[in-house]
Order: sequence, then C-alpha cells, then structure tokens
Amino acid sequence: MGEEIRKIISDMLVRGELKDPGFRGLIGVSSVDVTRDGSYATVYVTALGRRPDQPLAEEAKNNILAAFRRSRGFIRTELARSIQIRHTPELLFRFDTSMEYGMKMDKILTDLEIPGEEKEE
Repeated sequence: MGEEIRKIISDMLVRGELKDPGFRGLIGVSSVDVTRDGSYATVYVTALGRRPDQPLAEEAKNNILAAFRRSRGFIRTELARSIQIRHTPELLFRFDTSMEYGMKMDKILTDLEIPGEEKEE
C-alpha cells in the first residue's frame, strides 16, 4: 500500500493538483511507510534547492512540510477514491534526509587523503 500511496501523491504533485503556495520547486515523495494496521502512513518528502549540491534550508523544508499538512485532507480524499480502501491512513509528513546524508558522506570520502593513492588530475 505504501508504494501505491507514493505513486498517487507523486502524481498529484506532477499534475499540479496540490495548489498550496508551499509546493514551489522540485518536490517529490521518495517513500511511504504504512503501519501494519494501516492506520498511519509516514510520507517521506524530498526537494531540491536552488543548487543541487547544497542542502535545502530548514525554513524551506518547514514550509514544504506545512504545505503538505495543510493539504492532508485533500490528499486523503484522493487516496480513498483511488485506492478504494475502507479506512484511509492518517498521513504524517517527514523530510527524507538520505540524499543530504549521501552527499555529505561523498564529500567526506572525496576529501580524505589516503596515503599511497594518487589523485587524478
């Protein structure tokens, strides 16, 4: 069910159905975790800043999460209509920080000077 929820919300973003001004920029849904009983779904959100090599500012992240929270009712209605389930899960929105973590680790590894290795020019 998590993958289906991810697809539906992603499609809503692409089609511009979520009209809140907080949905500016390149925003996506990376994954959705649903509890065993289906009562809650945690939606992991990603967004790119002005420069892909720099993480998004906290204020921008908070604005995006606030936009998702304001649109929660509309999203749940669309999920219920699309998936046709008896109880639509309560949606919780979190920022997916895995991309930022990966960029940080890549920078650390790139900056390491390991003895015996020559850097290519």
